Amino acid sequence: MRVAVFSSKSYDEEFLSASSTHQFAFFKNHLCEQSAVLASGFNAVCCFVNDDVNADVIALLKEAGIRLIVLRCAGFNNVDVAAAKQAGIAVYRVPAYSPHAVAEHAIALILTLNRKTHRAYARVRENDYSLHGLMGFDLYGKTVGVVGTGVIGVEFARIMKGFGCQLLGYDPVRNSSFEQIGEYVALDELWPRCDIISLHCPLSPATHYLINTRSLAAMKHGVMLINTGRGGLLDTRAVIQELKTGKIGSLGLDVYEEEADLFFEDYSDKIMTDDVFARLTTFPNVLVTGHQGFFTKEAMSEIARVTMLNLTSFESDTVIEENRLA
Repeated sequence: MRVAVFSSKSYDEEFLSASSTHQFAFFKNHLCEQSAVLASGFNAVCCFVNDDVNADVIALLKEAGIRLIVLRCAGFNNVDVAAAKQAGIAVYRVPAYSPHAVAEHAIALILTLNRKTHRAYARVRENDYSLHGLMGFDLYGKTVGVVGTGVIGVEFARIMKGFGCQLLGYDPVRNSSFEQIGEYVALDELWPRCDIISLHCPLSPATHYLINTRSLAAMKHGVMLINTGRGGLLDTRAVIQELKTGKIGSLGLDVYEEEADLFFEDYSDKIMTDDVFARLTTFPNVLVTGHQGFFTKEAMSEIARVTMLNLTSFESDTVIEENRLA
């Protein structure tokens, strides 16, 4: 198949080009209404988290002759799946690539925020070995809330269990693997009991702004909040307000609500125009990474492998139900 790969970087080309089964053309452009014309002459498009595959884009893709959309990610909140189905365009995703990658990155955020290793590193580089402001706390014995107990959430929980933490979980669908190491509770019970809360749920209408003024008010004073899921799970303005009051003791983000025009690009010589994000990064107890939780060799290899499998299965008219969305 001839595949137009949008939002591509050098690492996408490296891992996808390892297979000669299909023909790839790599475009740095995000897929949107303006760039959809680039899909002309191809059988499929390959998209990532910040491509905007709305109903209007899908109509343009259908007009261009596209029969398949393959996502090289698990989340699909940026795709109008119903519109694709109505247009007769199949949609496939990579439902699980490396739960270890994202879970371990969430742990890295926790350890860095807690022991302030990022600040200590900068001090030592300046010949400053003072300890003022670097005090953390023992993870042992702390209560950790896991919101979303799919494969990533469970892997995160297992690691935190290894630190000696008590685990509370919330998910509309219970996972027996989590039940072996933690306790399921309602969100109203989880918020006030946890010292650390980590988000591992998909973005949907039900989870949009799950972290909001009301849920923040219910949390412990000084809570550590981690989000490696999707930016829209968290109301950034409400979070900033509670950072100012000290309700949120530390915040670790690998995703951001308005990241589409920010993450994965180098803007080091540009002026920051997003006032909310700029304010967020002024707090010394906030750590932001640019959606790199997935970014390991193992995960990239698996994303490429499953993407190839999705393309080949569609071409041979073999449906992989767990990967297909439409």
